[in-house]
Amino acid sequence: MTLGFEVLAQDGAARVGRLATAHGAIDTPAFMPVGTAATVKAMTPEGVAATGARIVLGNTYHLMLRPTAERIAALGGLHQFMNWPHAILTDSGGFQVMSLASLRSITEEGVAFRSHLDGSKHLLTPERSVDIQRLLGADITMAFDECTPFPAERAQVEASMQLSMRWAARSRAAFVERPGHGIFGIVQGGVHPDLRRDSAARVTEIGFDGYAIGGLAIGEGQETTFAMVEATAPHLPQDRPRYLMGVGKPADLIGAVKRGIDMFDCVLPTRSGRTGQAWTREGSLNLRNARHAEDKAPLDAECRCPTCTGHSRAYLHHLTKSGEILGAMLLTTHNLTFYADLMAMLRHAIRDGRIAEFELPGPTQ
Repeated sequence: MTLGFEVLAQDGAARVGRLATAHGAIDTPAFMPVGTAATVKAMTPEGVAATGARIVLGNTYHLMLRPTAERIAALGGLHQFMNWPHAILTDSGGFQVMSLASLRSITEEGVAFRSHLDGSKHLLTPERSVDIQRLLGADITMAFDECTPFPAERAQVEASMQLSMRWAARSRAAFVERPGHGIFGIVQGGVHPDLRRDSAARVTEIGFDGYAIGGLAIGEGQETTFAMVEATAPHLPQDRPRYLMGVGKPADLIGAVKRGIDMFDCVLPTRSGRTGQAWTREGSLNLRNARHAEDKAPLDAECRCPTCTGHSRAYLHHLTKSGEILGAMLLTTHNLTFYADLMAMLRHAIRDGRIAEFELPGPTQ
């Protein structure tokens, strides 16, 4: 294994760990801000680091189309290209091929598709996906998989999972070992616990540096998501990091940590920041709401971010209603700080042996 991972504390299924990469260590549980196209939207790299984040997510599909992985490699790799000195995990592109590209054709070889940008033809295979991620210089590469749609018939889900497992083996074989770099396998299987367990056994047999649970948070609901995590996590290696892909709201993160998950990513905190929504210790706030128009209070009185220490809800309401770019920047800064602080709070709760009762208050407006 070329990525170091150590479990430092445990409370029930919840774990505190440290993941060592070529670009620094990440304390887990950890949330990864999404920087799909080599940028976390509405944020500077320095601003992202100031929130406490030490790993961000980039995307194979978007970067292979624009500006291309080869160009980024020629310019020194993704870290240098986006001026981000910390760790980067790159998604394999499988989800985006299914959700954005047109005229898709899935075969054993891979996925042929047309770009959503200009209609150009491409073929993404496990080998090509892994090589793109190598060109980008990702600390953590993700195996190429098919994201099964939801809902789907069991036969379709099983066939899709089996294809993803064959692609996982090819992805692992294509990965070039380098110190501080690793590749994660992805468990699929839809909402069927037995298929999840079978998939977990397959990826574990192949052997990866970490293990992701994919194909969730696509409409199945929180209760089902948690059930699939419970069906999967105990069957993954205890000494390797576990990553729940595309999740989610604060309550989702808390529940998944309690069930043994170490890593998360989601567009929610950044997308919310661009649409006037703030996540706080007291729930969510809609800054478009007129109730905030004359409110001198900060978003979150306990928050350390420059948005909360320097600006009122009234000002953020004004910026949001006016469509000012600064509003998106300030709200995104706050949301990412809140998510980073939530992870720190969870780590403290696990160390203190009180994760079972850890909760945040419900949503407000």
